[in-house]
Amino acid sequence: MSLDVSPALLEKAERGEVDEREFVDCVRNSLPYAWALISSLVAQQKVDGSEFADNQVPPPSEQARGQLLRALASDAIRGSLERHFGVRLAFQNCHRVAVFPPGPGSEARYALFTSVRAQLLNQSEELRDC
Repeated sequence: MSLDVSPALLEKAERGEVDEREFVDCVRNSLPYAWALISSLVAQQKVDGSEFADNQVPPPSEQARGQLLRALASDAIRGSLERHFGVRLAFQNCHRVAVFPPGPGSEARYALFTSVRAQLLNQSEELRDC
């Protein structure tokens, strides 16, 4: 199961009345490692004013890695995180999360980060089975 959904939120979803803020809160509580990592990258990018901020440190456990995979592989979760934080997310190699500020100024850097070339250059034997 990807998220720990409360009975009340599940009931709202069954009726069709889901508030994205409640969904984001569910994500925050269900995927604390992923939430904390993305939050810290957003803060870092804003403070630095850089084109993007990324994490290159592997997660401390397989549970943490699983949280990143669930957060970034789900279109609904990823989209909600992007809207909540006002960023565009990118992902490589099971743990390298990057945040890009909105706007045309970051499009070239985002395209470079998500390119086939960048994916190939970011390979290593340690990450073979992640």
